[in-house]
Formats: sequence, C-alpha cells, structure tokens
Amino acid sequence: MTARVVILGGGPGGYEAALVGVQLGGEVVVIERGGLGGAAVLTDCVPSKTLIATAEVMTTIKGAEQLGIRLAGETASLATRVRVDLGAVNRRVMDLAERQSDDIAVKLEEAGVRVIRGSGRLDGTEAVIVTTADGEQERLAADIILVATGTTPRELDTARCDGRRILNWKQVYDLTELPERLIVVGSGVTGAEFASAYHSLGVDVVLVSSRDQVLPGQDSDAAQVLQDVFESRGMTVMSRSRAAAARVEGDGVVVTLDDGREVRGSHCLMAVGAIPNTADIGLEDAGVQLTASGHIITDKVSRTTARGVYAAGDVTGVFALASVAAMQGRIAMWHSLGAAVAPLDMRSVSSTVFTAPEIATVGAPQQQVEAGEFTVSQITLPLSSNARAKMQGLADGFVKLYCLPVTGIVLGGVIVAPHASELIHAITLAVSERITVDDFAHDFTVYPSLSGSIAEAARQLHLRGANRLSGDRQPT
Repeated sequence: MTARVVILGGGPGGYEAALVGVQLGGEVVVIERGGLGGAAVLTDCVPSKTLIATAEVMTTIKGAEQLGIRLAGETASLATRVRVDLGAVNRRVMDLAERQSDDIAVKLEEAGVRVIRGSGRLDGTEAVIVTTADGEQERLAADIILVATGTTPRELDTARCDGRRILNWKQVYDLTELPERLIVVGSGVTGAEFASAYHSLGVDVVLVSSRDQVLPGQDSDAAQVLQDVFESRGMTVMSRSRAAAARVEGDGVVVTLDDGREVRGSHCLMAVGAIPNTADIGLEDAGVQLTASGHIITDKVSRTTARGVYAAGDVTGVFALASVAAMQGRIAMWHSLGAAVAPLDMRSVSSTVFTAPEIATVGAPQQQVEAGEFTVSQITLPLSSNARAKMQGLADGFVKLYCLPVTGIVLGGVIVAPHASELIHAITLAVSERITVDDFAHDFTVYPSLSGSIAEAARQLHLRGANRLSGDRQPT
C-alpha cells in the first residue's frame, strides 16, 4: 500500500521532505499558503542574503582606496561617487526570490508532488483538513503528517509594525529609498545582519542592543570583533539598552527605551525574534506537545509526541537554519518510510552570520567551551597575520580551532572573515569525520589563501597538544 504523506508548509523543511517522500514511493501532498520555498525563499534567507550581496560590493568599494584604486582625474574617493538605488536593489531582491520559488514549484511538479495553495489543520493524526485559497475545503487522509509551518516575526504590543516607518524583516523590501537614519532594535543574528547591510549601503544606523555586546549566544570573541568593526566604521551601538516602545512621529519614528531615553530616526526595524506558527492548526488536539513558547517538541528523528506526526524547521525551535530545516524534513521521511536514517547531530551543523565580516561557527557550542564544560586545546590566529588577508587589505577577524587535548580530534571552530561561510566547510568536515589536528595539518592548502590559517591553526595545536596545553592561546 502506498503511504499517504501530507506536509503542512512548503519551506525548506517541507519541500525537501516532499522530494524524499516521492523518491521513497510515497504519495505526497504539500499545503502552502504563501509560495513554495516559504519564508526562507520569499521573505528571509534568499532576500536578505541578496541584499547583503549588494552591501558586500559597497564594502569592497569603500576599501578600494587603500588598495590604490581611484577614479581617473578625480580627487574624490570612489565610495563617495557611488550611489545605491534601493528601489532597484529591492526589485532585484524580490524578483530573485520569486524565481527561486518558481524553480522549486517546477521541481516538485516534475517529481509528482501535489501542491495545494491554502492552509491545513490536523484532524487527529490520520487526516488534514485543507482550506484552499479559494475558500474550498478538502479532507486529506494521511498515514504520515509533517508539520513545517515556520514562524512569524515577533512584534511588541507597544511597537506595532506599519510597513512604512516601523518595519519587520518581511517588510523592509518594500522600501524604495534608503532610510536617512535606521534604528535597528535587536542585536541577534537578524538585527546584526540588517544593521551591517544598511550601514554598508551608506545608511546612518543605530543598533539598539539589550545585551553587553552584539550577537548574544555567538562566540564572544567573534561578537566583540564585530562590535568593534561596527563602531569603528561609524555605526552607533547602544549596548545594555532595551526598547520599550516605538511610535511614528511626523516623517520619522521615535523609539523609547525602558530607562526613558528616546532615539529618533527616519525608520525602525524590529528584529526581536519570531513566533512559531502552531496556533489553531489542531496540534494539541492531535496529541502534539508544544513548549511554553509554542514550538513543537521533536526527537532526533523529527517525531512529535503524536504517532505518525513529524515536524521540521523553525517551528521546532531546534536551530533556525534552512539547512537544519531541510535535514529535519529529510530525516522525517527516511524514518517514517523505512529508509536507513541517522539521528540529527547538531555538532556537525555549521552556521553563519552574514555581516561584514562574516562569522561562521561549527562544533561544540562556544558557550559550553567558555564555561569549561569541555576540556579543549584551542588556538586563535588573527586574520591580520595571513598573507592573503594582507594582500586584500583585511585586518578584522580571526580563525579559532579547538580539539580534544589528548587525541587531537577536532571539536569545532570559529572563523571571522569575509566569506567565512565558505571557509567553515573544511572545519565542518573535520568535526563530522572526527579528523585529528595532525591529519588536518597534513592536508595541503593553497598559498596564499585564507584557508591556510585553518591548517596553520591545526599545526600549532599539534605542537601545543603534545605538551597538553589547553585554553585560548595566541601564537608566538
């Protein structure tokens, strides 16, 4: 008998699961109320990283003069002669997102997946009630249900987003002109990325952070480098400042802090987290247990507490990454349809904060390393000592590598550098395959290259590991 699979949500967790489900012989239906690809493709990852790609060009232009590049016959710097057309940028951003969504639709259609435009609600654990975009209802019998409904931007009751002056991260792409002064509330990954991007585009940015430094939860050394870069480039970072409210006043906005201070700007971006889309879709009636925050509780093979019901993606609160969502969805199908499957291993998940410079991490959580929960040998090599970095005029950043002190098995690492998202893959492989620093050090790297610093860190860990030294050591 062919297994009937119903998937709520067409984001990375949903559409990747659908492809595996069909591959394993399932009869698969995907229900999506927006567009295929979900928020990751239409309003989050793809749009934001496309915007950031434009910002990276501006960062390069601003650094061109130190490399000896100037306009012929001009005394003004190259950066002052370049103008950003935000309307054109955002049109390209959204066009690219739509085309990516269309590509996913074609792929699912060719694979034989049925796609329904609408929303779904669990009817127990063996059926889903679909309400289509036209208002019609259909009951779909299901042997397997996967919930991959994602999240919605969180808003403060005292700072409601209007899509014009007070914005969430879905609404920023409606802007046609650069803000005169952008107040970004929230210094987590989303807030830091948008603050970095808009500042690179030439906007006066104020970043309101409730913590001591930006990016709480990330490697503290990496976060400090980024905050130093932000401030040295002219961004205003308001640490230990919690936003209490925001209001539109005339042609601008006023953000009120909880200590009574007011911050004025032309626009405000609220980056204060996300709420899982789990309300009113029949989860609790079906026996699916939720956390206090509304996220779905799953095990390492994506099962919920209800038999036959699985969950994947941001709605689970495991790790808000498209790559993790996709893997959770695949694992759900492999497990439910009887294929060989390995449980989700978060230690081998690499992640990147797409700021300038980028911050990429993999392995044992840095907070646990810093708290002494792991006994490790580790080393940090500044980017400024790398020959290729010197050639490119790069000074801000580092490569950090840590391993078990006796066996030398690589546990993880942190890279702060341009294109750290590409460089981290080497360390990810080392962590996943339990490679030792000795083996890592013997693999060739190109000279000169930024990746050479990763191999150099491994070589120096061998020398220090031989003496069983631990802790953060700077090279001599």
